[in-house]
Order: sequence, then structure tokens, then C-alpha cells
Amino acid sequence: MVNELRSRGWFGLSGKNGFIHRSWLKNHGTPHEMFDGRPVIGIANSWSELTPCNAHLRQLAEKVKHGVYQASGYPLEFPTMSLGETIMRPTTMLYRNLMSMDVEESIRANPLDGVVLLAGCDKTTPAQLMGAASVDVPSLMVTGGPMLNGKFRGGELGSGTDVWRFSEEVRAGRMSAEDFVDAEACMSRSNGHCMTMGTASTMACLVEALGMQLPGSAAIPAVDARRYTLAEMAGRRIVDMVHEDLRPSDVMVREAFENAIKVNAAIGGSTNAIVHLAALAGRLGVPLEMEDFDVLPRDIPTLVNLMPSGDYLMEDFYYAGGLPAVMRELLDSLHREVITVSGATVEANVGDADCWDQRVIKDFNQPLQPADTGTAVLRGNLAPDGALLKQSAASPALMKHRGPALVFDSIEEYDAAIEDPDLDATADTVLIVRYAGPRGYPGMPEIGNLALPRKLLEQGVQDMVRISDARMSGTSYGTVVLHAAPEAAVGGGLAFVRTGDMVELDVPARTLLLDVGDGELDRRRASWSAPPSPHQRGYAHLYAEHVLQADKGADLDFLVGASGREVPRRPF
Repeated sequence: MVNELRSRGWFGLSGKNGFIHRSWLKNHGTPHEMFDGRPVIGIANSWSELTPCNAHLRQLAEKVKHGVYQASGYPLEFPTMSLGETIMRPTTMLYRNLMSMDVEESIRANPLDGVVLLAGCDKTTPAQLMGAASVDVPSLMVTGGPMLNGKFRGGELGSGTDVWRFSEEVRAGRMSAEDFVDAEACMSRSNGHCMTMGTASTMACLVEALGMQLPGSAAIPAVDARRYTLAEMAGRRIVDMVHEDLRPSDVMVREAFENAIKVNAAIGGSTNAIVHLAALAGRLGVPLEMEDFDVLPRDIPTLVNLMPSGDYLMEDFYYAGGLPAVMRELLDSLHREVITVSGATVEANVGDADCWDQRVIKDFNQPLQPADTGTAVLRGNLAPDGALLKQSAASPALMKHRGPALVFDSIEEYDAAIEDPDLDATADTVLIVRYAGPRGYPGMPEIGNLALPRKLLEQGVQDMVRISDARMSGTSYGTVVLHAAPEAAVGGGLAFVRTGDMVELDVPARTLLLDVGDGELDRRRASWSAPPSPHQRGYAHLYAEHVLQADKGADLDFLVGASGREVPRRPF
């Protein structure tokens, strides 16, 4: 064993303190030999009935416990805050950092030598990983897995992606409200998270690409018995990791982040991954810049043919070979020697992986989309610190566009206006919703994929340039510019746009410009004042006071960096 177990600071004590720490756990029926120096493994469980994606994690936790016992460890399950993407308001992103604090402090305050993180829904995955990284005890993650494919009237349904498509069809009069309701039960028909390449699937894949999840884990369907086998294997492996003292900081090095960024391009992953990876890197002290997300994957084509960029779903992805098959295609572009939680290198994990269906996972030389179709980082006077556009889900005809702005200060104002048959908008209009960033909303909600105006839908318009300081669901598609930084609420470029101003988007040149003279912009800036925050108490107030901008991961400024794994002072 490399280091003294942290848990000995509790269970290895003599006198009243050791008595108290051991005695109260014995009310579980725990035999004394469990305190004999074996590793204590925490199982951080984000199960909640308010988080439908994670509703099966109790069963996974039991399998993790089996594995820990088999490896002569002592498992102790504990709950963490849970963030239900489809339920919580105003947005789960507001609470990602709070959940990370919960995980961090729960690990640090308790006699844990290692941790298995059980997550699944969009923000639960990065939140738990951020918290564990801040303590830096040996940790690995088991994600909950995707739902089975949706089935509706002879076709496949993709969570999120088809919601947006169907809702626009209803508004355009091409789908009935009754059919829309019928599709609800057909889409979400098993345990698990979204089965498109949305944020949950993306983050599961990137945790595996970072080396923090056992190889082959990300894509196994939630209800597949192999996911339960995986959970048991994870329980065994975490005990070995404690003996090896293999920590998150050993695994998630700069090279691992570079691998994850390239994998994100190959899978057609969510733009949300960028804000989460940036925040995670900040906890670990790994240098990561916005340009890394654009420049590093320039030579990486889109290989995975999944919604919203393609045709298939996560169940198909798993059967085709899952992430190991993708990473094998990318091996010449990856850092092969990076260590992972398996104890082996990236190359050892995926070097022999097979692809069983090239309709789903394409060959590097015959990709779904060519290189440089991943996320573009745009800059200009509308977003000096960067904005994002997911090229693989955008319309090629709109990648270079100039049009008049139509500006709204809230999503509620926008939603009310777009039903107006007399709305002054054409297909060339650039739709802008601002004050929806980390501080302004607060929490940076997923409203960036703005619904199109009804009158244009009825004319057959299917996409328009849309810009905001918000995010969008990873299941969404369209020519949508997101994460504009700095946000409008702190005086970013979007705050000074007026309806009728000309806006220029040039994705190949990576620019996003407001065509207004510097003098006029200076006058507008001088007359602008920040809107007052409606949050004067509680966590939302703390968040608004301390949240960083999107290009820095929207973490809280006082959480950047790590606090360490030292045993706290005694309570008695």
C-alpha cells in the first residue's frame, strides 16, 4: 500500500473517538473485522425520483457493493444532491456547482479511501466528477446508461431531438396535438438517460475518454445486464485503485483532456461538454483555453452517426462497438500512453476494439462528416471571449450569413412575439435572446435553440441564425450560436445590439460581428447599466455573486483549484 488509508484517521483510533466512529456503524450489523484496515469505499449515489435518468441507480449501487466486498473493501453508500434535467427550474446548470460542493464536502468529511460515483443525467456527471477531483481521493465513475431506443409508429424516436422536431411540426400545422401526446410514452420507455448524442450521452463518453470510467462503459443501455456486471467490476477495481493510490489528478492530465476534446468532435458531442470540461480542468489546475476546443479537433471528422447530427441512437452505438471502436479509429490522433482508471493505457484499452456496424460508427477515411465540422469557437465584438457553434448540427447554407438583428431581452418576451403573424422577421433575420447567461438568468439555461417564428415555419423555413448567451440541449440542432462571452448581464457585446443592426456570422473565419461603428458602440456602452439581480438571498444570490463566465466553465470563483484529501480535525 502506498499511503496510509484516510479511513484509519477514524476507524484506526483508540479511546473514545475510535469507539464512537466504529460503534455507530455497528448498528448496521457491521462486524468488527470491517474496521481492520481494509479500504473504505464511498458510493456517491445521485439517485432521485425527481431525476428520471438516475432512477435505477439504487440497483447499480448494490452491484458496486458486491464488487467492493469481493475485493475485501468496505462499501458505504451515501446520497448526493441530484439534478433532474427534465424537471428542475430555472435550470439544472444553476445547481451543478452546488452539487459539486455537496460531493466534495461529503467525501472530505467522511472516512473514505476511494469513491465510486453514480451519475447519469446531464449535470450529475460533471458535478460529481468536479467534486471528486477537488478532493482527489481514488475515484471512478459508473454512468447509468442510455434508455432503449424510442419507437413510434414504425420508426425510431430520439429523446430531445424528436421533441424539438415534433413541437415545430405541431406549430406548423403538420402534426396533430393528439399525435404529439401519443409520442410521449413512446420516447421514454425504459430506465436511463437520453439515447441521442445529447449532453448525458456526450458526458458519459467523455468520462470514458478522460479515463475515469472503465472502457466500454458509456454506451451500455441502462437496462442491459452488462451494465450491472460493469458496476460490480467497478466495485472491485476501486479497491485496487486505493491500493495503487491512483487518483483523479493522475488520470485527468492535460493529455487526457486533449483526448476528450478530440473524441467529442468524433462523436458529434454536445456544446455543453465544453463548459463542463472547462470547469473540471479548473478544479484540477489543468490549463485549458477556448481555442483548444476549436484547434485541437480541426483534423477530426465526425464518425458517429447519431442524432442530432445523424440517424441512429445510443443502443445502436453500443451494439456497433461503442466508444472503444471510435477511439481505435482515432488512435493516431490521441495520446495513447495516458493511464486510465482501469490501470491500463488508452492504447491497451481500445487498441483491439472492433466496429460491428459501419453505418453507425464510420471509418476515419469515410466519415459521416469531414474534418473541422465539430464545435467552432467564434470571436468578435459580439463575443470577445468566445461563442460556440456546433457545425455538425448546423445548416451549411447559413455558415456565412449577414442579416438584421431582431433582439429580445428575455425568452418570455421572445416566446410571446414569435406567434405574431405580423412579426417583422424573414428567413434572413438573426434572432437574438440575451440576458440568459450564467449571471443573467441565472444559470445559463438551455433556451438557445430558439423556436422559429410561426409565420416562417408555415412558409417552410426550417433554420435561421440564432444567437444567445444561453446554452442549448445537446439533443438540439440548427445554426445556433451559444455561450456568448462575456454575457449581456455583465456588459458583454450582446447587451449593445439593437433591432435592425446588421450581424455577420462567418464560421470558416471564426468571427461573429456586430456591424456598428466603434464610436456608436462606445455611446451605447456608456448609456448601459446592468439589470438588477432579483436574487438577494440563498444559493442563487451566492451563485450570481461568484459565477465565472462561460469560457471559464461557469464554475464559482472560490471553487477553482482543489482543497485536498487531508483528514479533518476531530469532532469530539
